[in-house]
Amino acid sequence: MNNLFLSQMNNEKIYVGFIGAGGIARAHAFALNSLRYYYNDSPQTELEAVCSSTENSRNEFARQFGFRNPVPIDEFLSNKNTDTVYILGPNKVHYEHLIKVLEMPSVRRIYIEKPVCSSIDEEMLMAKTVSQHPEIKIQTGFQYLFMSSVREALNLWKTGKLGKPIHFDLRYYHGDYLQKEYRDKRSTRLTPAPDGGAMADLGSHAISLITAFLGDNLQIDSALQSGQFKDVPPDSDLFSLITLYDSRTSAAGTLSASRISSGTGDLLSLELFAEKGSIRFSSHNPDYFEYYTEQSGMWNRIFTGSNYKPSTSFPSGHVPSGWLRAMIHAHYVFLTGNDSKSFIPDLDHGLSVQRLVRQSAEHLGKFRNKIKP
Repeated sequence: MNNLFLSQMNNEKIYVGFIGAGGIARAHAFALNSLRYYYNDSPQTELEAVCSSTENSRNEFARQFGFRNPVPIDEFLSNKNTDTVYILGPNKVHYEHLIKVLEMPSVRRIYIEKPVCSSIDEEMLMAKTVSQHPEIKIQTGFQYLFMSSVREALNLWKTGKLGKPIHFDLRYYHGDYLQKEYRDKRSTRLTPAPDGGAMADLGSHAISLITAFLGDNLQIDSALQSGQFKDVPPDSDLFSLITLYDSRTSAAGTLSASRISSGTGDLLSLELFAEKGSIRFSSHNPDYFEYYTEQSGMWNRIFTGSNYKPSTSFPSGHVPSGWLRAMIHAHYVFLTGNDSKSFIPDLDHGLSVQRLVRQSAEHLGKFRNKIKP
């Protein structure tokens, strides 16, 4: 993408449409409305349309966040002004919505939340259909890749300073689903894997992270799950763990996801051990990452804060970073392309993650059958 084209994109008004008006859509609306405070070259955006299956929810969302047209899906898809679509509905309809959005008359950009689809057939059809629309930019919803500490950790790793990877451990934990009232409120998230469950909802972010570091040669060797409640389907994992192997480097490790880990808050962590050192990151300490080298015999803490240079360091490089801040930067990159330092989670990345999520569901099914009384 040449500089002239980027300049033209940045100077034009972008007409945005949302499919979905739930909690994640609120976060995306916040990020879009915040861009101009962080980036001097943020594009002008017009909140053109929002749709959801419930008329009241889309009307209220449009009123609260400034969308011009709350409409049903058919009217949304025929809109000739919307050039940028965010697919933010329930997991099970992401594939269906993407296929339909690709045929919209003016669409140029699509941001699709994870998981991008729910089956191997959808993975194959999605890849084939998207290949027929090379003019459309697609980005997937793995905003942790845009945290300042993750960006810098990934750039350090890619220098090769720490050598060849040997083993790794990743976790994404929280404990909200221990509470029945929370499970009742989020019952749509308790659908069977790979559409729902902890590995699809939470573990996909950890899979995205290790895929960015090691590439898309990862394979699943085994899986297990635990945690049982009468109101939760047995094929919707509350805690799950998979073992992974990287065929390119021979590195191996574990990745676990949990909705029922008491006292963890919202924790995403990575530890990656290599021949010349190691590197680690935790969302509990989002303002820095740490690395160790055998040569120095010392751990080094690299503070990143809100430093998203060369794009921005608003309000200052030393100000703490976080989940929403990373989402704002994800939107900036999606709409402008003006960041050569970030790993961009395109659809190929989303499909690589989804392949591992799907395979984990298959292994979890085998595990459940093995332990049946």
